[in-house]
Amino acid sequence: MYEFFPLIAVGAVLGILSVIFIAAYMTIRKQKEAIGFDRYMKDSEITKRLLAYAKPYWKQFAAVLCVMLFSIAYDIIAPILMGDIIEILKENFAMTELLRLVLIYGAILVVSLICTYVQAIILQRTGQKIISRIREDLFAHIESLSHNQLHSIPVGKLVTRVTNDTGSISMMFTNLIVNLIKNCFIIIGVLTAMLCLNFMLTLMVLCFVPFIVLFTFVFRKFSRKAYRRVKDGTTDINTFLSENLSGMKIIQIFNREECKKAEFDAKNKALGKSKQSEMLVFSIFRPLVYMLYIASVLCLLYLAGRGYIRDFSFFGQTITSGLVVTFYSYINKFFNPIQSLAEQFNWLQSAFASAEKIFTIFDMEPEVCDAPDAEELETMEGSIEFRDVWFAYKPDEWVLKGVSFTVKAGETVAFVGSTGSGKTTILSLLCRNYDIQKGQILVDGRDIRTIRKASLRRHFGQMLQDVFLFSGTIRSNILLGLEGVSDEEVMEACRYVNADHFIDKLSAGLDESVRDRGNNFSAGQRQLLSFARTIIHKPAVMILDEATANIDTETELLIQNSLEKMMHIGTMLMVAHRLSTIQHADKIIVLSHGKILEEGSHSRLLEQKGRYYELYRMQFEKEKLKKQSV
Repeated sequence: MYEFFPLIAVGAVLGILSVIFIAAYMTIRKQKEAIGFDRYMKDSEITKRLLAYAKPYWKQFAAVLCVMLFSIAYDIIAPILMGDIIEILKENFAMTELLRLVLIYGAILVVSLICTYVQAIILQRTGQKIISRIREDLFAHIESLSHNQLHSIPVGKLVTRVTNDTGSISMMFTNLIVNLIKNCFIIIGVLTAMLCLNFMLTLMVLCFVPFIVLFTFVFRKFSRKAYRRVKDGTTDINTFLSENLSGMKIIQIFNREECKKAEFDAKNKALGKSKQSEMLVFSIFRPLVYMLYIASVLCLLYLAGRGYIRDFSFFGQTITSGLVVTFYSYINKFFNPIQSLAEQFNWLQSAFASAEKIFTIFDMEPEVCDAPDAEELETMEGSIEFRDVWFAYKPDEWVLKGVSFTVKAGETVAFVGSTGSGKTTILSLLCRNYDIQKGQILVDGRDIRTIRKASLRRHFGQMLQDVFLFSGTIRSNILLGLEGVSDEEVMEACRYVNADHFIDKLSAGLDESVRDRGNNFSAGQRQLLSFARTIIHKPAVMILDEATANIDTETELLIQNSLEKMMHIGTMLMVAHRLSTIQHADKIIVLSHGKILEEGSHSRLLEQKGRYYELYRMQFEKEKLKKQSV
């Protein structure tokens, strides 16, 4: 009995480790149920959705699999050749036979290396195409989300999804999938060869497989949890940086650098702890797999050594020195894929954690969608009608309450009211940035929900108070990708809105660089560029939302002159706090708490001496006091 004590000791150690791992797994399951996570997708579902992107490239993957079969021939045949070489060296040494085996060994090695190189090239090219497609689809899906959905997701989080997370799953298509298949083939091939050589020794190796499966299963659960934390920490830092770098001027103005640095340090340390947890999980699993490998080798040497020394056979199969060397190599080939899997689990779990977050964005259904029978709107005259429109950003918190009004084609209509009265909301609803809960919005007599969003928005030109300019040039910011427009047409639009006054003074003219958010231009200059951008796209309806706020007097005169010109282009809807800018409007609609109080021309509303009269008188008094103080 004492002869088998080493084997019993190995089995006892593995049994104890198994109990510990099972207890750890049960603990993490309880924690999962207690805390809960924002989302849990099964690995099978993630894999299925990722493979859907690989499906169009099945021919490339099939070619890789064919090449791979040649590359793994080395792993299967090399140990047998090594065993034969040992036997030749031990008995009946023949140089010609040795050279023949060495040449075969070298040829198989060269073929394997060439196949591995070809496999890597095909995978890298195919993998990058797949990742590019995922990025494109993700960006397109983000573009389809409503304003409400985009406001609910931090910009930094979206940036992380499109860049970091898609990058994390790149390794899955360029390396992991094929290597996992390759490892499976190697394991099957090695086991087949081992069974043919010695049945008893193969059974000894297979005794370690249940422990490998158990350890891998438990490790997968722990590593998945660790990777979620790392991904969440990375997203938090990216979100924090995106927001605070954009608002760095405000941070410096209010001397909050130390406070923000402390916040960043806290997030950075949290990410560091998550990384350490991830490394801890991996540092436990890899040695355990290596321990199983060493234990199997020791058992091989013990059993095979005893059989060889005592010169007896197992099930009629003789133990030779060549067989021992061959089995030693095969055990190495058997455990190498598993050890590689331990290293690849870093990428695999990272890919799954990133894919889960990407698919979370994909699973967000756009709140504003085209109806199945939505039609194109080829032309628009510009007539608008609101019929008993009710709208709320949050349930039962109505921003608009039964709003009804009409705008004739070519009219200029201004909306007036205190903050929160619903002015800007009306303009957003008209472009279907949000969908109303009750009522109807009609354009040229057609419900806007029966028109495709892209087709509808193409006929609107919006000029907002906070003008957004993209990095690039003045020309690229005016055109926004519009093709077939000459520089003369662009300059004509600039002259029409008086933007040529400052563009002509720039050394590069239309090619002048625009830095991040256009911070190298004044607020008035950015506003004039937004006017030119609107004019060049030739909209049927122009929307002006507080375009003259916070602008110096000289620039305001240019803008007022531009507005007077644009009023004759088509229908114009305006929101303005300065009532002096809307006196020439065809109609003024006064709003309060989501309802229309008054409606009419400037002179008629003054005659009524209602809410508009009060607002106008208050602003007149303020302007009078301001002039007196100057």
